Amino acid sequence: MNDRSEEQSTSDTQSSNDPAARRLLRAWKTPTGWRYWSAVNNSEVGLWYTLTAFAFFLFGGLLALVMRIQLAVPENDFISADTYNQVFTLHGSVMMFLFAVPILEAISIMLLPEMMGARDLPFPRLSAFGFWCFVIGGVFVCGSIFVDAAPRGGWFMYPPMTTQYQDGVGVDIWLLGLSFIEIASIAAAVELIVGVLKCRPPGMRLNLIPLYAWYILVVAVMILFAFPPLIAGDVLMELERALDWPFFDASRGGDPLLWQHLFWIFGHPEVYIVFLPSIALIAMIVPTFSRTPMVGYSWVVLAAVGTGFLSFGLWVHHMFTTGLPGITIGIFSAASQAVAIPTGVQLFCFIATLLVGRVVRSVSLLFVLAGLATFIIGGLTGVMVAVAPFDYQAHDTYFVVGHLHYVLIGGTIFPIVAGFYYYYPFVTGKQLSERLGYWIFGLMFIGFNVNFFPMHLAGLQGMARRIYTYSPMLNVSWLNMISTIGAFVLASGILVFLIDVLRPKGKQPLVKRNVWNAGTLEWSGQVPDRPWGIRSIPVIESRYPLWDQDDFIAKVDAGQFYLPDAAEGLRETLVTTTVDARPIQCLRVPGPTFLTLWAAIFTGGVFIFGTFHWYVAAGLSGVLAFATIITWLWTGTAIIPEKDQKEIGLGVTLPIYVSGPNAVGWWAMFITMMGDMTAFVSLIFGYYFYWTIHEDFPPKDIAGPGTFWPLASLAAGVAAWGLTVVTKKRNSANDARGFYAASIASLVCAAVGIVALWMGIWQHDMDPTEHVYPAIVCAIALWTGLHLLVGSVMHLYCIARRLAGRMTNRFDADIVNVTLYWHFAVITIAVTALTLGLFPVAVGR
Repeated sequence: MNDRSEEQSTSDTQSSNDPAARRLLRAWKTPTGWRYWSAVNNSEVGLWYTLTAFAFFLFGGLLALVMRIQLAVPENDFISADTYNQVFTLHGSVMMFLFAVPILEAISIMLLPEMMGARDLPFPRLSAFGFWCFVIGGVFVCGSIFVDAAPRGGWFMYPPMTTQYQDGVGVDIWLLGLSFIEIASIAAAVELIVGVLKCRPPGMRLNLIPLYAWYILVVAVMILFAFPPLIAGDVLMELERALDWPFFDASRGGDPLLWQHLFWIFGHPEVYIVFLPSIALIAMIVPTFSRTPMVGYSWVVLAAVGTGFLSFGLWVHHMFTTGLPGITIGIFSAASQAVAIPTGVQLFCFIATLLVGRVVRSVSLLFVLAGLATFIIGGLTGVMVAVAPFDYQAHDTYFVVGHLHYVLIGGTIFPIVAGFYYYYPFVTGKQLSERLGYWIFGLMFIGFNVNFFPMHLAGLQGMARRIYTYSPMLNVSWLNMISTIGAFVLASGILVFLIDVLRPKGKQPLVKRNVWNAGTLEWSGQVPDRPWGIRSIPVIESRYPLWDQDDFIAKVDAGQFYLPDAAEGLRETLVTTTVDARPIQCLRVPGPTFLTLWAAIFTGGVFIFGTFHWYVAAGLSGVLAFATIITWLWTGTAIIPEKDQKEIGLGVTLPIYVSGPNAVGWWAMFITMMGDMTAFVSLIFGYYFYWTIHEDFPPKDIAGPGTFWPLASLAAGVAAWGLTVVTKKRNSANDARGFYAASIASLVCAAVGIVALWMGIWQHDMDPTEHVYPAIVCAIALWTGLHLLVGSVMHLYCIARRLAGRMTNRFDADIVNVTLYWHFAVITIAVTALTLGLFPVAVGR
């Protein structure tokens, strides 16, 4: 490794004397004054996201301290049982939904473009929209406790407790508020997947991607498949609470275990969704302070992918005590232990890197080592609870609480704090106090272990979890007092850390460029950083270009690579091929706007007003949200450029407008529909789940939708899909009359499909409140009908775009993406028709 310290301290005055740099700076300038909140730059949105998620973390931590005070002594009356249940529920929900996942997505939005040598992520307005959704939903959920309306059913919300035995709007706040927040998480996942796959710098092939980007790619894909089952479960539970459709009511054919399956299909991958980005931070920090590239790069990547894949096969180990068949328990027990293999591979690669390198001591590395050590302890107790006989004894005890926090805090909080120390100079140009950092580390590490280790012992002595007090006869009061003391020691460490982060640093000098002498691309940025991300988009030949490529930073600063100028005054970045990162498009990304804020406010209104059954207000908010989003799409996407191509530097000319698989919009639609299809599969899973647990499902004495109407809906849906394909072809042929005729015909067929779906239900007098069979049929029909309606709106949008001259046979991204949507929609229609219409016949009902 070569020492580039002299090169990395190159004067930043070049940009002030360079007209191209000045134009670039103007194009990417962050708004000031009150317009600052219209910014969509990844650096600003990522910073807002990170600070907001950390604020929610502090709120969740305060709730934890309240619980620890209540449990410090037996039979305590510091707070009532009802208040404790609200505090307990919000603590878990805040930490899992408002901190653990969002903080890591936030850090990724902030870091990933610079790490990938991109000017920004491909959909900056989507990131801003996701942030505002996150803020509104988070404040709504957290604020409920101040009016005694917070949810009380635990962060897991098990029915029938939450569907039959809890009045008020607390459960609805949890269901609708967190569903709104999950939209933000999925939006961020789409942004990050497309960013990693399509916005890398030229030359950065898949085997050269920074490990952080690999981890984020795996996690974003996991979010895409893990969150939709929870959203499907939220929909079913809200339908039961609002309309009395009995999905979880055993007296009418429902089953509470369906919720557990849907929740833990999300819940266990969630643990690794939280863990893997934290490991991603470790994967960036360890090579830097070891002064050597990561040992076993390929093994780490394969292990990360393997961990993500295996995590979806572990959810049943949360349900060992529910009476599942022995063979099922055995399979999932084995899978739960097998996930330790790829996890171990990653840990050994980190240890090997530290051993072969020349380790430089730092606070950041201390927190990394603490995170690895505590996670290993949590992993070992995880193997214990994966063994079914032990889990039977420990499942409902504080042993599991101790295990959970060792995994989540050891695997998340310590690496995040390490990341704060490592990347704070990158964000602010200033450095946190190393001397104070050692005190913070001691307080947090000691406080953590004093807090959570005694919980294992209390659990083994029989202390149940999810209780607000306990009997002195249990003889665990001394363990609880120790835990409470440890909680306050941990909190004091976090408080000192917060003071160090927020203290004024105006008199503190700026750090030198690449203060840690790291090798990855994000550290090529100037100090203070410029809003453009990177002066010119480089050609990458190494995983550590700052270490391995000669005169790298000097060439970047001199504008000797791609897009060194913004001659048209527009924000531009490169789109490259998925595997080998060849440049294929000069992508123009939209600039600041308040549309994303208003879209989030109005969309939030639908969920918030719906929580209180204010349906007129919710409907009005929905109309405003729809209008705002259409305006956003109309004015900010698929814009026809003033010229077809642009010279981007080094003699390369690229198209400005592309459609189809080369376009980032096509990838976004494909990825979004994969998540949508996962939610639909979860509903279909519910249908067949009921079939497996009932001998007479569908029931013989309850009429179904018949065969004719579902198949008629299928025929109409297939016709609508086929006509959509024709519409795309007619547009490509510049046949305006054929385009409009096929579009209108497709609209008619989609309407017929919707009517046919509901005719089967209406003609057979299916009452969704009577039994779970008509309820699940209506839920699936509602889902499919909604998708036909959305597809129809998309057709109307394309008709309007063509009439306005914003879509032509050459500039056809809108209709290409709509056709892709209909490819997924026709699968949904087919599965719905076959399940509702033919499956009952196949099983003799």
